[in-house]
Amino acid sequence: MITQPAITEATPHQSAAGPTILRILLGAQLRRLRQARGISREAAGHAIRGSHAKISRLELGRVSFKERDVADLLTLYGVTDTVEQSTLLVLARQANTPGWWHKYNDLLPQWFEVYVGLEGAASAIRSYEIQFIPGLLQTCDYARAVIMLAHGTASDDELARRIDLRLRRQRRLTDPDAPALWAVMDEAALRRPHGGKEVMRRQIEHLLEITYLPNVTLQIVPFDRGGHAAAGGPFSILRFDERELPDVVYMEQLESALYLDKQEETDRYMQVMDRLCVQADSAATSKRFLEKLLGELSD
Repeated sequence: MITQPAITEATPHQSAAGPTILRILLGAQLRRLRQARGISREAAGHAIRGSHAKISRLELGRVSFKERDVADLLTLYGVTDTVEQSTLLVLARQANTPGWWHKYNDLLPQWFEVYVGLEGAASAIRSYEIQFIPGLLQTCDYARAVIMLAHGTASDDELARRIDLRLRRQRRLTDPDAPALWAVMDEAALRRPHGGKEVMRRQIEHLLEITYLPNVTLQIVPFDRGGHAAAGGPFSILRFDERELPDVVYMEQLESALYLDKQEETDRYMQVMDRLCVQADSAATSKRFLEKLLGELSD
């Protein structure tokens, strides 16, 4: 006799998590149900008039769900109880609700749209940056200067919307359920004069203001530390309250991004991040560094 895995109930907390997380949760549940029945991705794809690749994308939460597909898969997987079916169909509807970033879809590549959804649902974000101030900590003028590096020919309207998107992401830092943000920056990110001296002065002032938020920790790796643990480049680690979700490591590339969620991979990056935090100046020393840098920019 095959024992079905327990159906994950769509709780109010999950419903508030955003469509990206809900798609991942629903996809993971469908994968567990399929595997419990010993059904291949090819057979499941055939049942919904698709391919094994479509099943893979659904189970990874990379695409939206059609309720008809979910209903057909549940029947195939032997989930016939109407209450259990209803639970997952409700979750499918919630997962298809557009996120706040939907109005920026024409600007967002699919690989970054996934990150925005994950970032918006994360309970903790740890990041390391080499060249730029982290996006969640940028001022409007600094963001404009950085965005123009890649979109210098964009219209004024497009540029304004790209900046608005970045600033909209920052609102989470002061929400009632704000994530814990622990950012480590190389000194180089603070020395590169994106936008000019005045823009950088206001950016440093903003960073000093941000350090007063109880959920934000900021550390700087000064030049005199030489080499350090994150020689490979910038990355972020996202953690979620939902127990079903693994940590996710995000590394952005020029025209794509890499997402890692296997525990052996995320553990490795967590170890690197922990070593970075030891090698970097403490939060208090980093604040004094920023104050000194602000004085230099004000002269």
